[in-house]
Amino acid sequence: MRIVYVEIRNFRRLAAVRMDLSADTTLLVGANNSGKTSAMSALRYFLIEQEQKKFSLFDVPLALWKSIDELGEAGDHDGAEASSQWKSLLPSLDVWLAVSEDEIHHIAHLIPTLDWSPDELIGVRLHLEPKEPKGLMESYRQAKKAAAEALQGRPAQPGKFSLWPRSFTDFLKRRMASVVKVNAYLLDPNKQGGPKDGPAQPQILPDDAEPLDSDPFTGLVRIDEVPAQRGFSDYSAGSRDEDASDENEGRTKQLLAAQLRQYYGRHLDPSRSPSASDIEALEAIQMAQDAFDQQLKESFANPLAELEGLGYPGVANPRLIISTSIKPLDGLNHSSAVQYDASPQDGHEVSPHLLPEQCNGLGYQNLISMVFRLIGFRDAWMRVGKAALVEEQAGSPPAPLHLVLLEEPEAHLHVQVQQVFIRKAYEVLRHHRHLGDSNTFSTQLVVSTHSSHVAHEVEFANMRYFRRHPVRALGQTPTSTVVNLSEIFGPEPETARFVSRYLKATHADLFFADVAIFVEGAAERILLPYFIRTHYQTLRSCYISLLEVGGSHAHLLRNLIESLGLTTLIITDIDAVQHITPRRAVTPKRGEGQLTANNVLKDWFPQKESLDYLLSLKEEDKARVYKSDFAVRVAYQTPIAVVQNSGELVPRTFEDALVYENIDLIRKTTGSGLLKRVREAVVDLTDIHAVEQRMLDALQHAKKVELALDLLYSDDPGKIKVPQYIGAGLEWLQSMSVNQRKDIVIDGDCKEVNIAAEE
Repeated sequence: MRIVYVEIRNFRRLAAVRMDLSADTTLLVGANNSGKTSAMSALRYFLIEQEQKKFSLFDVPLALWKSIDELGEAGDHDGAEASSQWKSLLPSLDVWLAVSEDEIHHIAHLIPTLDWSPDELIGVRLHLEPKEPKGLMESYRQAKKAAAEALQGRPAQPGKFSLWPRSFTDFLKRRMASVVKVNAYLLDPNKQGGPKDGPAQPQILPDDAEPLDSDPFTGLVRIDEVPAQRGFSDYSAGSRDEDASDENEGRTKQLLAAQLRQYYGRHLDPSRSPSASDIEALEAIQMAQDAFDQQLKESFANPLAELEGLGYPGVANPRLIISTSIKPLDGLNHSSAVQYDASPQDGHEVSPHLLPEQCNGLGYQNLISMVFRLIGFRDAWMRVGKAALVEEQAGSPPAPLHLVLLEEPEAHLHVQVQQVFIRKAYEVLRHHRHLGDSNTFSTQLVVSTHSSHVAHEVEFANMRYFRRHPVRALGQTPTSTVVNLSEIFGPEPETARFVSRYLKATHADLFFADVAIFVEGAAERILLPYFIRTHYQTLRSCYISLLEVGGSHAHLLRNLIESLGLTTLIITDIDAVQHITPRRAVTPKRGEGQLTANNVLKDWFPQKESLDYLLSLKEEDKARVYKSDFAVRVAYQTPIAVVQNSGELVPRTFEDALVYENIDLIRKTTGSGLLKRVREAVVDLTDIHAVEQRMLDALQHAKKVELALDLLYSDDPGKIKVPQYIGAGLEWLQSMSVNQRKDIVIDGDCKEVNIAAEE
């Protein structure tokens, strides 16, 4: 059994998304504010019963608040029409399960019709709804009436003062959690539909649909979570005076020792249903308690005798006796229960000097904590140790499916540790004799991350990309859709293989970027960040993924970029070739019928091969704007005027353009090697053809990156001019990033959304 996919509707910026889940690990990736946190919150709120009380009005998209206000002012709402209206406005989560024939007994209560067969999915909708629609409206009317009566007789001050509730949504801001509940409905597997142009298409429930009587996932799915905020303290915040009487004094955040105590109490405590092997430990504890009682009796003998000499306790009062009660768990109930041995690890002896857990780095604490939590989740599910006796007495077998939600595991972790952890996390959850490769019990791990290093270690097909969509009309709010990266290439295995290997090898950060820039080679990759830092301050504040992809491969990323909806600037070479066969590379010139060999320009955009066409194309026509509100622009070498002879030079490469745009600076340099040869090539500009040939000779067999490094480390790199074709592209990308920012709202917890909503 496993969850095949979920559909989230009307939850924060997730208006309608479908999120497919892998059989083992699913990684949620995407730029900031794209909805990853919202998706994890939706799973948590709907699937964990204790979390359902956390729903608030701020979990409903702002675009629907006007409709909710209109619903509140319309009158009585207790019929089928009102129920349908509420269903279209409040959040819901659809869960689609795949089960095998030998698992049918687990989902017998969820089979929708007698015609259902095991090759079909089982669908359940969890929907947030008013507990009593009519009672809700009556409470709102009474509150509004009370506010009006309180203001009666006072002069009206429009827009300056009013009492709660100013509107139905204002009423729900305070009362939401107490007036709503989560109902469950069965879905029809024959009415499933995939996403259409991005948004999911959840099926519409019939008006007479009746909710289930109980939680449909009780005993079916066990859900555990590791939240992003794991609450580790530093030494001062977590330390505590060992003599303090209050156990919580000085301890404001959770320590690893608390996790060990919880695990010990649940699985190892010998006082809970003791077995034969526990008796010896309990006898030792009893002997220690008796010895301590005797010591206390002797120590307190004189003070107690003095009390009795005062007449208290007297005949009518009981005698004061001091006794102890030592429990196995008490040994772990202090802040130094977990310590670190800081001595060299070349021997087996423990150092006499140990450090408390607060003295270790946050990364190490976080790693141990997460792994230990995963172990605890697994062992609680599999009834390890004492937990087995407790659960067996309750008569409930382990749930066949274990869903684990893990938020941002990269917090405080070193890069290499991030990669090791994500590789091993699923293995930890399956490390049990009843799990492993067995199909009897299933484990699904859902991880959200902002780390390209975590993404680097997960298979391309297991990633789900959250794609932001800007506002399309006044009154709407930004939304997101989810892209299943395993589906974007279709029947193109070679292309998919190249892209997945390339990104895993070099550029997993593409999945977290605001914009992307493709460049041809190392020289551009070195100088472009400097150009942006020096000349494009707005663009500098964006999260840019800079990919070094040769012109012969950049077009292979087309499907990926178009699926991600990522605004991209492609800085490439014009790659002029002669129009006759064989098509040898030539120096680009107008009017000679030359062609381009660049696959991006030929096959992606502008899909033209004529060099004359490309050289005459206006800058504003070098961008392709997609209907889904993102754009791709190409930037390639353009002619540079030479004042001395009223001619023009057409650069072949980035290095040519860099030199031609900075001739005066190049002439003043004093470097040797490649820089010297380039300087000699542009000393005399009277013969353009000679200049082109000298540049070709200088660069043809040189390490071109040397030129970029020499210029970057020259006396005044601030005087380097950005090649015109690159400058135009960066200006365009900067303007696009500004427009995108206007459409982004906060995605995160309800407190942050609250601020955005109030403003």
